[in-house]
Amino acid sequence: MICERVGMAGFVSRIHFEADVTHLRVCSLAGAVPLAHHCWIVTDLTDGSGAELQPTYLERDAVASYLSGAEEASEESWTRAHTEYLRRKDLPHAARCIFWLVLDLFNRGEWARGSGWLARGLRLLETEQDCASLGLLSVLASRQYLKQADTKGAAEAATRAFDLARQFDDPELAIFSRLALAQVKAQRGEFTGALRLFDEMMVSVTVEDVSPIAVGVAYCAVIDACRSLFDFSRAREWTSALSRWCAAQPDMVAFRGKCLVHRSEILRFSGDWAEALIEAGSAYAWSDAHPNSLKYPAGAASYELAEIHRLRGDFAAAEAAYRRASEHGQMPEPGLTLLRLAQGKPEIADATIRRLLKEQQGRVVRVAVLNAAVEILAGAGDVIAARAAADELAGIGQAYNAPALTAIVACSTGVVCIAEGNIGAALTELRKAWTLWQELDAPYEAARVRVLLGQVCLQLGDDLAAELELDTARRVFERLSAEPDIARVDALQRRSHTSGAGAGGMTGRELEVLELVAEGKTNRAIAEQLSISERTVDRHVSNILLKLHLPSRSAATAYAYQHDLIRSGG
Repeated sequence: MICERVGMAGFVSRIHFEADVTHLRVCSLAGAVPLAHHCWIVTDLTDGSGAELQPTYLERDAVASYLSGAEEASEESWTRAHTEYLRRKDLPHAARCIFWLVLDLFNRGEWARGSGWLARGLRLLETEQDCASLGLLSVLASRQYLKQADTKGAAEAATRAFDLARQFDDPELAIFSRLALAQVKAQRGEFTGALRLFDEMMVSVTVEDVSPIAVGVAYCAVIDACRSLFDFSRAREWTSALSRWCAAQPDMVAFRGKCLVHRSEILRFSGDWAEALIEAGSAYAWSDAHPNSLKYPAGAASYELAEIHRLRGDFAAAEAAYRRASEHGQMPEPGLTLLRLAQGKPEIADATIRRLLKEQQGRVVRVAVLNAAVEILAGAGDVIAARAAADELAGIGQAYNAPALTAIVACSTGVVCIAEGNIGAALTELRKAWTLWQELDAPYEAARVRVLLGQVCLQLGDDLAAELELDTARRVFERLSAEPDIARVDALQRRSHTSGAGAGGMTGRELEVLELVAEGKTNRAIAEQLSISERTVDRHVSNILLKLHLPSRSAATAYAYQHDLIRSGG
């Protein structure tokens, strides 16, 4: 039998075993025990005389190949092990090999081949008594039903798997059946129950003796689920655990790319943008270096890179990264739309966000689109459309007990209330958002809310409170190198010295339009100067007259001069 030892530097040793192979350890199969720094991968599964080894060695080779990123070799070994178990008429073990094979195929998005193997496995066990392998295949059937939007079928399959796990006390089936049930509950909107099952599953992962594949799949599935349920605290906790697990197994390829992407997301959320940039870059480099590994696409890493570049004001790098994300199959929105807004192209951002609002998106993306829509539409003066987006966002938020989503909803509602001139309601919503972001240790989001609070305080004539809010936010932005936000704070502080208490609840853009109206410019001239459409200018002028309770442009001009809203040299 020929084995290869793959070291950290890629060094490969070939050893010929002719003696007793029953003590050979191909790799550690205990999820709680890290893989050694060197991993044995069986490449010639004979005992020297040409006879086949026990199928257990083929299974171990499949696991080792999987963890090292050799997908084709892993698939071949699972298939050979399956065939050998069939030859021995051991149908439960043959079906269990199919489970691991189909799990890999489904994770790679190869649903057609995976479904074919799954059907084969279920047929194999039709004449068998219930067994743990049937439970594992039921887990995959539940996942297949969920993909087909058949929640009832998914629930029945997951429940069957869970019952078989209790009957046979199989640790891996216990983990995967809880995962299947949790995913069904999440799909049904039973979020508290789903999270409880996820927590139970992860406790099992840390204490049970299970395959490292089960460990890695469980970590990634739970982190993805927490993100989709907007439970950023749990996502942060389990991402840290996944990072430690991956770091303890330096030769492992599987799961490492996704781990890096998750780490980048969490670091960005936690305000460590410099480290997040490094991790996102590493994730992209990892994907490039392992094109045939498990499909955790480079698109997610590219999108993370783009987001950080955009927030830091490196627009050229952000543009390139969003394009790379799109090339790798990752939707570049709404980040790319927000980039257009930051680049001073509000009309492009406005048109794109209106298109996105008409399209169907997954829940997580939809929340991001609605949040961006509120910012863009309120800034464009379309208060009615901004309110509609905020109300839809609030409807989603009502279904979850998630502090992060509640904070997003409160902030968006506050933005719309400012645009509507309802300053009291805006203050209430923004204070709620700021408190939640503080509790979640999300410094950038908290600082963005403080800027809005500063804007509200300016409109209330409380210049001292506004100064405190804006100065505190600016210090956070300086630490993060968030250049666009620093510029926004500076502009607000400059405006506060001339606007005083006569701003009348107007937004910054409305103050700009009012100043140009007072200078005698037509709507067309204002549109050209601000690079916006005449329709948008019309909306701004209407909002100004409504907020100030004025009958005409000439009255608005008089108001601007009376309240010293015209900059010198304007």
